[in-house]
Amino acid sequence: MPVVAIVGAGVIGVSWARLFAGAGWQVRVSDPRPDLPDIVGQQLAGLPVTAVADLAAAAGGADFVQESGPERIELKHEIFATLAAHTRDDVVLASSSSSLLPTAIAEGNAAASRIVIGHPFNPPELMPLVEVVPGERTAPETVSRAVEVYRALGKKPITLKKEVPGFVGNRLQRVVNDQAMYLVQQGVIEAADLDELVKASLGLRWATIGPFESMHLGGGPDGMRHLVSHVGSQMTFETGSPDRENLGEVLGAVEAAYGTGTEAYQQRSGERDRRTRAVLDALESE
Repeated sequence: MPVVAIVGAGVIGVSWARLFAGAGWQVRVSDPRPDLPDIVGQQLAGLPVTAVADLAAAAGGADFVQESGPERIELKHEIFATLAAHTRDDVVLASSSSSLLPTAIAEGNAAASRIVIGHPFNPPELMPLVEVVPGERTAPETVSRAVEVYRALGKKPITLKKEVPGFVGNRLQRVVNDQAMYLVQQGVIEAADLDELVKASLGLRWATIGPFESMHLGGGPDGMRHLVSHVGSQMTFETGSPDRENLGEVLGAVEAAYGTGTEAYQQRSGERDRRTRAVLDALESE
């Protein structure tokens, strides 16, 4: 049974652990937090998962590493230095980072050729996409092995041609999220209504076809060229950006709509996961 070391026992790390364990891997979860045994015992019960607080011990003998620690570059350097020193030369050291570039994470690391970004969408056990992002010194075989592992887990790995801040998924998400906050801030729409608008339009559409295919079909038989030259030619207005120093009303509106705290989170995230599975099941049944 292959062994994976999961670094970090937060939301992403626990979800990765559940995914690897379900695919037949022996999982070691490493995190210095004192409640690590409780997390593993409560959230990963019945799975081949072991809590190993010591990072070097967790990495020793592992066949793959998926790091999901805090987004601080100094801490990443420490973690990956330890991983480099306690893993074989053929072991991929993947990071779930959402924002830090692989070249920056690998700076000064003797195992830079083995370091790659494997960025999931939350929760990894459910969302198909894993963005595979090589750094300047990442070896081609590292990328190939990472893609092979993610594909075997049932994921859809997509490899970027080069690193860019925020990668692709989060850059697209940021544009939409910024415009959503701006429109609520400007009093154009309520936060909950904006969510309903997206679910009834872009969300449903983009679950089946991507932006480019959507634009191409939107132009009719003449495709995207027709759309760009007609409707697109009128989309020249400024879209604005949110005032990030004054997001209080926006945050209050979101909290009023969806609640806060553990109970609200569990209820809402459970509903999110149930609906996502229903969409995935429907698409897979075609």
